[in-house]
Amino acid sequence: MSYTTRTTRTVRTFYSDGRGPPKVETKTYTYGDDSGGSSINGGVNFGGGGGRFQIRFGGPREDGGDQPSYSVPAFSQRPQVVGRPTRKEKKDPFSGVINQSYDSIKKKCLEEGCLFEDPEFEAEDSSIFFSRAPPRPFEWKRPHEICDNPVFISDGASRFDVQQGELGDCWLLAAVASLTVNQRLFAKVVPPDQTFQDGYCGMFRFHFWRQGEWVEVVVDDRLPTYYGQLTFMHSLDKNEFWSALLEKAYAKLEGSYESLKGGSTCEAMVDFTGGVSEFFDLRKAPPNMFSIMLKASQRGSLMGCSIDADPNQLEAHLANGLVMGHAYSITSVLLMDIETPSMSGKIPMVRIRNPWGNEAEWKGRWSDQSREWSLIPDSQKAEMGLTFDDDGEFWMSFDDFSKNFEKLEICNLGPDSLEEDELDGKKRWEGHTENGEWIPRVNAGGCRNYLDTFWTNPQYRVTLTDPDDDDDDDLCTMLVGVLQKDRRKKRKEGLDMLTIGYVIYKIPEGTGEGPLPLDFFKYNASCAKSNNFINMREVCTRHKLSPGQYCIIPSTFEPHHAGNYLLRLYTERKSHTQEMDEETGIIEDQQSGDYMQPVLVPAVASAPPSLGRQEIRKIPAAREIPPPTEEEQEQEQALKSSFRRVAGDDLEIDAYELKDILNAVFTREFSFDGFSLETCRSMVAMHDGDLSGKLGFDEFKVLWADLRRWKGVFKEYDRDKSGKLSSYELRSALHASGFRLSNRTFSALVMRYSSKDGQIEFGDFILCAIRMKTMLASFKNIDVENSGHAAFDLDGFIQTVMYS
Repeated sequence: MSYTTRTTRTVRTFYSDGRGPPKVETKTYTYGDDSGGSSINGGVNFGGGGGRFQIRFGGPREDGGDQPSYSVPAFSQRPQVVGRPTRKEKKDPFSGVINQSYDSIKKKCLEEGCLFEDPEFEAEDSSIFFSRAPPRPFEWKRPHEICDNPVFISDGASRFDVQQGELGDCWLLAAVASLTVNQRLFAKVVPPDQTFQDGYCGMFRFHFWRQGEWVEVVVDDRLPTYYGQLTFMHSLDKNEFWSALLEKAYAKLEGSYESLKGGSTCEAMVDFTGGVSEFFDLRKAPPNMFSIMLKASQRGSLMGCSIDADPNQLEAHLANGLVMGHAYSITSVLLMDIETPSMSGKIPMVRIRNPWGNEAEWKGRWSDQSREWSLIPDSQKAEMGLTFDDDGEFWMSFDDFSKNFEKLEICNLGPDSLEEDELDGKKRWEGHTENGEWIPRVNAGGCRNYLDTFWTNPQYRVTLTDPDDDDDDDLCTMLVGVLQKDRRKKRKEGLDMLTIGYVIYKIPEGTGEGPLPLDFFKYNASCAKSNNFINMREVCTRHKLSPGQYCIIPSTFEPHHAGNYLLRLYTERKSHTQEMDEETGIIEDQQSGDYMQPVLVPAVASAPPSLGRQEIRKIPAAREIPPPTEEEQEQEQALKSSFRRVAGDDLEIDAYELKDILNAVFTREFSFDGFSLETCRSMVAMHDGDLSGKLGFDEFKVLWADLRRWKGVFKEYDRDKSGKLSSYELRSALHASGFRLSNRTFSALVMRYSSKDGQIEFGDFILCAIRMKTMLASFKNIDVENSGHAAFDLDGFIQTVMYS
């Protein structure tokens, strides 16, 4: 008995050069499974951020070592406040999966004499489907309930152990078939020391590369069946179960079996190897395409190919035997010797496998039983492992391959994919990995078409020092990949793949360490970019660049989309990568005409933190303040008169009185409810080192100078005169006010002072500036040696934080 499911999927591909409106290509595909097979959109048309570390590989290091090296962690996605609870673990959709201990579970099961039942992936319908009810009643059975003598792996794993069931995951099967070709990689993903005999407890384990690290996934061996037969992936050998259990473990990692419907072969290849994938359009293939494939095959890279799907027909079968919209795996690439009485030479050949494992094979030249094989000696045919069975595997000449297939996927093996004894003189990449996050209101700026927010995206500086050894043009090869995290697993939450890409800019010499500002992108063009912005899990492109410094900006196509990502950079020679950031502080040494920026300095080096607010001296400001306008002069006189009238004989006012004085002036100039009592308390605290709760006239004059500067900056960046700033403009506004902010600090300020729609009112901007200045002054008072570290006792810390 069989059933058919079909799903419609629209794929949008954005082609943008950053100038003018983007070009959008929209295609609608139908994919699903039919007659024991599955359709997939083929190639890039498919259905479907941690600290920084540096990995070195490829020959001995300069220090004489040969092991990977790691650098110090940097900005770790969304910043965390030290000592406070975090929901990161609870929100991580993988936390329960990867925190299961194989050894402890196995020990407990054996001690209690029970079989493992996985609480993280229960034997119920929701583990199969998340969007609908099952079309039939599935029954979960263990292998010994399906056959009499189950084995995990029978006579070694091979590509013929991978047979597709009723799930539309041929992309996964194609990757699994490719994996079996490299037995060392296969053993890493599928530990072979597992059995249904000694030590059996109903549990099996697998290893997958997940978004930057290898994780172990354990599953119980209950499998979905119908009338006693496995429903999904299975082996030709009815009592062999490694492939069915591998599919279950991968489904658990992604949330359900249904989450595996529709995908890219390279997506699974990456998860099996930790490698970096590349896509090639064979209709626009480079002239050395076969050489690229041959080297990739020799280095153990995994490869897949496909023909674009026909949007009007599900898995259209062509006259030549190939199937459109279907993922194939490439299992061998070689130069085959041919010799006849009239000619001799080598023919570029490609061996391909259809994961259906049936008679749906290529029917052209070099197909099974074709007359061309009579030209090949029997000894070479035996060496090639040539068979003419209806097993889904066939050979094609490279010429026929490139003319009949349209998409090629190559998964280049990652830094730790090859052991030293397997290199055999081959070079490995220099690898760098950066974890990051696009946070709406903070750094989710969209692509270059959204110039006003584009510059707020995360920026990474890459330094290329030496050109490739064999490059005649003295250029450096750099492979850039941006992988979005967790999206497939979150399908049940209604989330789909984001449309992502990246842009690369050349950094001029002498540029500072901080992020490049808006004006840089206004007047400088990119020097490289991803081929397009597309809704795939990972986009990856190979570049040839001259030595120098570059800025890589990964982004979503449209702004305001939240997501976690992994940026991976591979180069042939040693390079250096880091996030572009700046140290938090305040600028104190720029000229400002007749008006000076008040900056707080310590009165006594050993005084408590709050005493850093007592003495104020005037030093150059961050931005020149123009002479006061007539209106401002009138405001200043009104404020002075109000102060003297309210203050009384001691010429001091408290926060309540300050609120009345300031709001009488500022509510006339700005459309807001006036400064809150909380804001006025912070104004007093900024100058109140002795905790009197009062503000004297001299301090009031300094406060007015600050407010005058900050209100001028606010007006400058409130370009639409709405009385609000966009959170994306906050960094520029605070820069103009003299502050410098690290990425982590800026993210914290946005979350604290902006509304949920990313707007910052005038009163909140002033409060933010006041507290920044107060905290910097208090810190500087303790850090007398300007080391960037300050030691607070408990009372001093509480006073500094609470009274600000």
